[in-house]
Amino acid sequence: MSRSRQFHLTFVVAMAENRVIGRDNGLAWHLGSDLKRFKAATLGKPMIMGRKTFLSIGKPLPGRETIVLTRDKTFSVEGVHSAASLDEALAQGETLASTLGVDEITVAGGGDVYQQLLDKCDRIIMTYVHAAPEGDAFFPAFEHLGFRETAREDHPAGPRDDHAFTIVTYERQVDGT
Repeated sequence: MSRSRQFHLTFVVAMAENRVIGRDNGLAWHLGSDLKRFKAATLGKPMIMGRKTFLSIGKPLPGRETIVLTRDKTFSVEGVHSAASLDEALAQGETLASTLGVDEITVAGGGDVYQQLLDKCDRIIMTYVHAAPEGDAFFPAFEHLGFRETAREDHPAGPRDDHAFTIVTYERQVDGT
């Protein structure tokens, strides 16, 4: 896929201060307030994720076309698309985005999937969790890759949140813009 493609690839991720995005195939925190942001960012769009991330959620999320990236040829879940390679996942994402009438494909993890698609990513919607929990899944360094901050929202910890958090949107700069 080239930079001139018609679909944008957006990462939707929550990351702690120490780059942790998960622990034991789940999140290392609970942020009920941030779930609304996740839903708003992914609803009505194709969503690519790794098999372990999908299994941690446990079911296809309503209103999204889920594409699970897996090497397991026997993986089959009703209502979920599977892809054996990144190229296959992206091709399915483009087909589904076109069918849905949207110009965006979202990526919801995990760490390996983010790392492998980082060079194709156009936008990152990052929830910075104001904590440093232990974890075993990390978000790759992206700060040196030409992204610029375009929006920021600070959120105190609400009644359903383990921590305060900040949502920052980054857009990849293309040709000095």
